[in-house]
Amino acid sequence: MVWSSVRRPLTVLGVLLLSLAASAAIAACGTQASDPPATLRTGTPGRPIPSGFVGLSTEIWAIPQFAGEDPDALNPAFEQLVRNLAPGQQPVIRLGGDSTDWTWWPVPHTREPLGIRYTLTPLWLQITKAFVKATHARLILGINLEANSRRLAGVEARQLVSGLGASSVRALEIGNEPELYGSYGWYRTASGHEVPGRSRGYSELDFENDFAAFSKTLPSVPLAGPSTGSPTWEAQLGNFLRREPRIGVATVHAYPLKHCVATNHVTIGEVLANSSSEGLAARVAPLVAIAHAHRLPLRIDEINSVSCGGQRGVSDTYATALWSLDTLFALARAGVDGVNIHTPPRSINQMFTVTEADGAWHVYVHPVYYGMLMFAQATPPGSRLLRVASSSAGGLSTWATLGRDGTRRVVVINKDTHATRSVVVDAPMGAGTATLELMRAPSITATTGITIGGQGFGADTSTGQL
Repeated sequence: MVWSSVRRPLTVLGVLLLSLAASAAIAACGTQASDPPATLRTGTPGRPIPSGFVGLSTEIWAIPQFAGEDPDALNPAFEQLVRNLAPGQQPVIRLGGDSTDWTWWPVPHTREPLGIRYTLTPLWLQITKAFVKATHARLILGINLEANSRRLAGVEARQLVSGLGASSVRALEIGNEPELYGSYGWYRTASGHEVPGRSRGYSELDFENDFAAFSKTLPSVPLAGPSTGSPTWEAQLGNFLRREPRIGVATVHAYPLKHCVATNHVTIGEVLANSSSEGLAARVAPLVAIAHAHRLPLRIDEINSVSCGGQRGVSDTYATALWSLDTLFALARAGVDGVNIHTPPRSINQMFTVTEADGAWHVYVHPVYYGMLMFAQATPPGSRLLRVASSSAGGLSTWATLGRDGTRRVVVINKDTHATRSVVVDAPMGAGTATLELMRAPSITATTGITIGGQGFGADTSTGQL
């Protein structure tokens, strides 16, 4: 085998994407010849990365805030930003989160439950339907379980499916993180007392019984669940899937780092640590095996770097761009079938800040999106992961894909926050050309100034294009 190496500098905090024509020599990046090379293996590529692998998760009430309130004049920048993540594919968008159990469709002759904070309307349906049409998206839709009313859930689900069209619904997801129902308040009384949605001690078996009962009231579309982020409940995933024949997609949640109380202090170093990317994927891999044994896809339909809205100065910085890129590759290698990064509006770890003035839309694109976009560029439809032999020293992560057209794409991520790293990437010699693209930022804590191939979204974008 003949090999070729070419050197280029990879600066601190940089990401390198090399796109190589079939059998082309590969470029390399670095400043020190002594560093071990990353070598593409020529063995059988992995399975194709599933269509619609990267998607968004957001709250049910957020769609009008992101897309606008006029179904005939939606926010074109937001639409394009969604399309960017699944070019030539149908993006999978999950509408749920906390709002799953805080939302209802008004039921005739029924008083609004005390835990309801958002009411679905025909206008919401029109806006969401127009958004789905513009982006060709399919939706995972949260259905209220915590209200503990099968009638309420049935009315909500039927209105959503009939209003949006069954073909637009990937699945109905009953409830959101039910492991918390007995521990946290669903609403507060006038005196400030928290009232949980279920009694203390609400168990995974209780949830399975509720899920089975509620599923009987829902339209004939696939269901999703168990929508849990609890390791204890995830251990019962096989039992849940055995009991629920209508499940079309197994869903779990995954946050590598927690910031739900003031004492949970998260650092950038923790976000960039392998435990937050490859370690997270290793924890999810057994769930993938369980779902696949039941011939079901496993989707992490709620994930971000830091839970509970994030931590300022960490989950709103360029570090999350490196995290999202590295983590998406790690989860794809673990066999996960799809990932929805959660972006609740007005949170620290939101993906977009949308403003509208005099009919003009402007979107500030937060750092985490840049990593997702670079993943989409490195994994066009039908791409397969290639094995890479590389050194993990120096905070480097290396990934490679093989496209349908034979193009190899290599991603090298420098997560070392202090040093420029030297990298040599070797591949078989042959005819063809290579192109190089860098993702960079002024610093690891940057919130602006991020570029991919020298282009960015600037202070805001009205087009959704770099």
